[in-house]
Amino acid sequence: MSDPLQDKLDTLAGLLVDGSPHAVALGLKLVSVSAGEAVIRAPYEEASIGDPETGVMHGGVVTALLDHACGTAAFAGLGGDQAVATLDLRLDYMRPAKPGHDVIAVAKTIKVSGLIAFVSAIAHDGDTEDPVATAHAAFMVSKVSQAAAERAKADFDQQAAASKAGGASS
Repeated sequence: MSDPLQDKLDTLAGLLVDGSPHAVALGLKLVSVSAGEAVIRAPYEEASIGDPETGVMHGGVVTALLDHACGTAAFAGLGGDQAVATLDLRLDYMRPAKPGHDVIAVAKTIKVSGLIAFVSAIAHDGDTEDPVATAHAAFMVSKVSQAAAERAKADFDQQAAASKAGGASS
């Protein structure tokens, strides 16, 4: 039997990362999303390096990755119907990511209270027992986040239609 929430999340998965210009610019990739959980990967690329001498991924990439993973988990935790905005985000950096390794964020919604979702996450580079960073966050549903989501969906749909039209003529 099909799970309606998972079906909805699977349908919207393209928007969760690909609908965000910032996430696209960083190369973030949605690995999985389910009820209240999200896994997103930041690929190790030359553009993501913060220190050329060590080759370590920039902390800002890790921050954006964790924020995006937490927001996606909050969206899924709130039922996949309402866009969210970051209300609070606390990060603890534990160590530099290993040069040459992708960083993966695993986020889980801990509690939903009204229009607020509380989320925890870890970022790791292959060993979940030795995180690069952890995050604790709160996300809220707002009219502004809903309007932004509607704009992102329209842009995403327009780009998908243009790609389809371009592919059909090839």
